[in-house]
Amino acid sequence: MADHAVLTAEAHRTLRVRTDRAAELGDGVMCCLAMPAEFRDVQNEYPILFRHNSERDGFTALAMFGFETDENLFLEDDVWDARHRPLAMEIQPFLIGGADSAGAKQVHVDMASPRIVPRSGGDEGIRVFDELGRPTPYLEKIAERLGLLDDGYQGATDFFDALRRYDLLEPLTLDVTLDDGSTNRLVGYHVIDEDRLRALDAAALGDLHAGGHLMPIFMALASLANLGELIARKNRRVAHG
Repeated sequence: MADHAVLTAEAHRTLRVRTDRAAELGDGVMCCLAMPAEFRDVQNEYPILFRHNSERDGFTALAMFGFETDENLFLEDDVWDARHRPLAMEIQPFLIGGADSAGAKQVHVDMASPRIVPRSGGDEGIRVFDELGRPTPYLEKIAERLGLLDDGYQGATDFFDALRRYDLLEPLTLDVTLDDGSTNRLVGYHVIDEDRLRALDAAALGDLHAGGHLMPIFMALASLANLGELIARKNRRVAHG
């Protein structure tokens, strides 16, 4: 169960965080949220799919790491085999909280995260504050990424509204037959409807361009080329047991 707390130098002066990669540290996941603002970087490595959130009656974008729950095909022998990781993975165990009295967003930390080094952990992990209570370069980088993630989240609403306005998402069901004959299925996801996008008139395309939505749309389409590599990773994983 999560245990969120506002990060402060007073309460967390000696806090250390593990930054290595392992399934037991929270990296063993099939996918994570991806913001449209980071699609250009995400699409270099991962397929980007969309999923409907029935509770909010809206869509979210996901960077896909595998085909099954808790499967990350980019994680091999505690090494994340990719040049880029989505912001949602990079900021753990931190998150953006509510605004303080001055209106500034607060940094929160999940003290129940396996990335938190226990007090008995010695010098393991990276310090969040230095001996004088100042943010370390590590924390400054985390704060920067949290800001980017929050900005991306705020801007995502307009992006998904535009996709809905022009009916640009279509359901995807992907059946994958592996080299050993076993099958995997991705169901319940959506992708950009390329045919509908091509059929849009100049006014619609101009509207999407003016809103800054064409680039993430094209990046999401380009990312689907990574499905073949994801299948290849799955075949290698199965072959190696």
